[in-house]
Amino acid sequence: MANRTVKDAKSVRGTNPQYLIEKIIRSRIYDCKYWKEECFALSAELLVDKAMELRFLGGVYGGNIKPTPFLCLVLKMLQIQPEKDIIVEFIKNEEFKYVRALGATYMRLVGTSLDCYKYLEPLFNDSRKLRRQNRQGQFELIHMDEFIDELLREERLCDIILPRIQKRHVLEENNELEPKISALEDDLDEGIESSGDEEEVVKPAEVTANVETHWPRGREDKVRRPSPSRRRSTSRERNRDRERRRSRDRERNRPDRDKKTRRSRSRERRHRSKDQDRGRDQDRTREQDRARDQDRAREQDRMRDQERTR
Repeated sequence: MANRTVKDAKSVRGTNPQYLIEKIIRSRIYDCKYWKEECFALSAELLVDKAMELRFLGGVYGGNIKPTPFLCLVLKMLQIQPEKDIIVEFIKNEEFKYVRALGATYMRLVGTSLDCYKYLEPLFNDSRKLRRQNRQGQFELIHMDEFIDELLREERLCDIILPRIQKRHVLEENNELEPKISALEDDLDEGIESSGDEEEVVKPAEVTANVETHWPRGREDKVRRPSPSRRRSTSRERNRDRERRRSRDRERNRPDRDKKTRRSRSRERRHRSKDQDRGRDQDRTREQDRARDQDRAREQDRMRDQERTR
């Protein structure tokens, strides 16, 4: 009796709500200690207290496939089927993050695709940390927005096969859902405006080219003409640059030379091996011819001996 669904419960997606969890995992939950002691005779009001005591998320863990308290409470909610207003309050609860995660998971299992996008997408702004227990029994650190994204995108979460929902763009095309407005768009617009203001740099005033200088001609020649020491330094730098380029070209051409030498060596080895094989074949044919000649000579001697005996 304790494991049966409430009489007044409505069928979810054409089946019993508890059947949304697989039979093997469901039987493990019925046999676990937490279900028998903590989830017995729970109502929607008492379920809130148990949800506030949660300290981590998860499905099943260990070699014996032990269910976590989070998974047990999900099954209990499917069994008693609380009202939609209670689930919405679970999702809107900002004080207890695991209560919010429990309500979001139940809404994803039971709610329509429109309700899932309507109530779960605002939780993308929640970046609080959550602890999740994996199959090996170890704890992982995730965030609330990551958990909500997995609820809307993944096919399996916390060892529960999530029902399929319609894509968001389909609901937008049917005018059932408004286009998604990201909370980061305002920050991006502000960043673009600030970058545009920084790019506007004041141009310096143009210097007129026809300004008359009051320097004497000899002084102008001294200033304009570079000294011989500078000429020598520039020529030395040019020669150094040329030598560097040549050395780079040589280094680049070295691998090509090495490849050519390797290819030539491999070809020589192949030719040598072919010549050796040919010599071996010739020796074999010679030995075979000798053996044939010896056999023939022996047969001729036998024939002669037989004729003599006759």
